[in-house]
Amino acid sequence: MTRPRSELVSPADTPYYHCVCRCVRRAFLCGEDRFTNTDYSHRKQWVLERLALLGEVFTIELCAYAVMSNHYHLVVHLNPKRAESLSDTEVAERWAKLFTWPIMVGRYLAGKLTTDAEKQVAIDIIQQWRERLSDISWYMRCLNEHIARKANEEDKCKGRFWEGRFKSQAILDEAGLLACMTYVDLNPLRAGIVDTPEHSADVSINQRLKQYQQSTEKPTPPDPTDKNGSETAKTPLLQDFSGNHHQDKPEGIPFSFADYLELVDWTGRAQRKDKRGSIPKDTPPILERLGLD
Repeated sequence: MTRPRSELVSPADTPYYHCVCRCVRRAFLCGEDRFTNTDYSHRKQWVLERLALLGEVFTIELCAYAVMSNHYHLVVHLNPKRAESLSDTEVAERWAKLFTWPIMVGRYLAGKLTTDAEKQVAIDIIQQWRERLSDISWYMRCLNEHIARKANEEDKCKGRFWEGRFKSQAILDEAGLLACMTYVDLNPLRAGIVDTPEHSADVSINQRLKQYQQSTEKPTPPDPTDKNGSETAKTPLLQDFSGNHHQDKPEGIPFSFADYLELVDWTGRAQRKDKRGSIPKDTPPILERLGLD
């Protein structure tokens, strides 16, 4: 019998979770469908842009992600304490990025309510929003429903886009967190799409490497004569690595980025019978390939 998500998720005990959601009938509705010869790869960017917006709204940090052709993986960190520290105005402003305010909440924040009963109703609504900001079910709902509506509108059809409600698995310790993040980042490699993890697209490790390279390079000012520049695609906000001595940064991933890259590279070299891809044996170590110290 299916159990409610509230009985399966306890941020106080296990704040990290691995979430998976698949397209209906595992069809390639976010990739190139070889049966219909239709390319839906642009929908992967829909997922990334939506994750970027949800990162601005929810107090749920994204640790790793992989958007594949017929499913996606997320590793998330639930942070209810951060939601509790927000003011009523901050909670309402976050919620307004996804939903429309009730009139009473707008009047309450503007100081136009006169009775205590009306004020209490508005406060109760905002408190409900506060609880939802760290709720994994609302996070996934706001992601999946948005993508399904856009895809159905594009296809001019109705019906399910995802095969069912998302699956979530609690991550019990730091070792499990690193193993799960590595598993997610290696999805394209294991599928035989790429030969090395850094060449993966629509995966968190690729985004982290790009952001690292940008942070080490000297910024170049934009060319004022360039009138055809396109807007940079939005990418999700990822939780930082706090390093090995993570006591000073309790909210970061308890590992250093360089060590994590080596872990991904070491794990990706393992050949598995149930997976198609692995890093070739003669490939240099990842830090050497990337020119990192």
